Amino acid sequence: MEFGPHLMLASLEGAVIAAILVLTAMGLSIVFGVMRVVNVAHGEFFMLGAVLAWFITTLIGGHPALGFGVALVAAPLLVGALAASADWLILKRINYDPDRTIVGTIGMLFVIQQTTLMTFGPEARPVEAPFNQRLSLPWFEYGENGFAMIWPWGLSTTSYKLFVIAAALVVLVALWVFLTRTKIGLIMRATQQDSEMAQAFGVPVGLVYSCVFGLGAALAALGAVLVVPIQQAHYLMGADPLLLAFIVVIIGGLGSLPGTVIAALLIGMSDGIISVFFTPTLAKIIATFVVAMVLVFRPQGLMGKAPS
Repeated sequence: MEFGPHLMLASLEGAVIAAILVLTAMGLSIVFGVMRVVNVAHGEFFMLGAVLAWFITTLIGGHPALGFGVALVAAPLLVGALAASADWLILKRINYDPDRTIVGTIGMLFVIQQTTLMTFGPEARPVEAPFNQRLSLPWFEYGENGFAMIWPWGLSTTSYKLFVIAAALVVLVALWVFLTRTKIGLIMRATQQDSEMAQAFGVPVGLVYSCVFGLGAALAALGAVLVVPIQQAHYLMGADPLLLAFIVVIIGGLGSLPGTVIAALLIGMSDGIISVFFTPTLAKIIATFVVAMVLVFRPQGLMGKAPS
């Protein structure tokens, strides 16, 4: 395959990575933006969503689309409810102190990870995609007769990967509408701007925090359900999503949702392209180097606001 079609194929893989990454990082960014909490357990909520997706699809059986459809709704709801309960039981009790919340979320990380290991075992669990047709992709090249459309051998993707990209776009639009056009979104943004003033006007800040923490975890779990037909579910799969999500929110700007989307696209696309042409390790090294440069030259991130 020539370089052009190969690059197109790598870009599609990068788009799939970016789609999952933007959902995971968006959850982390919302939690920090509203609550000012660094959720170290975010990757384990991702992992739990993937494992629950396997469990639900196995439990339901039948056609893969049936179990996957139920898992796509049920797993994020269950993980979100668990996270909201954890916020109420742990983070609220320590008054969201920055240092103690880090320790508290580290504790959540180990509890979720080890409970999953004891409950479901250490094996990697595959989930069958609800549909997975192979789709050939065209390429355009300039020849003696001008531009012509060709179908290079090996230039193809699957319908499910295209679905993942489309689903992430739909969720992002729905999230934007929720945050900017609904009363609950207005309350969340008011709490983000000034939690004490919001509380003075009768906003139940504690309830808002629990809902936000649950929403962040649910977004991570949703990304995991979408990726688990591509990457098998296992109890140690939360580390990479957590690292990449932190890289994205640092580059985009902590708490900045537009910055998170831009950074997720940059990191996801570069990760996919570099992994195809070189190695995944090089992609992680470059991403870490970019984070270091951002911290040195623009600590607030691409779209974050500098402290006044």
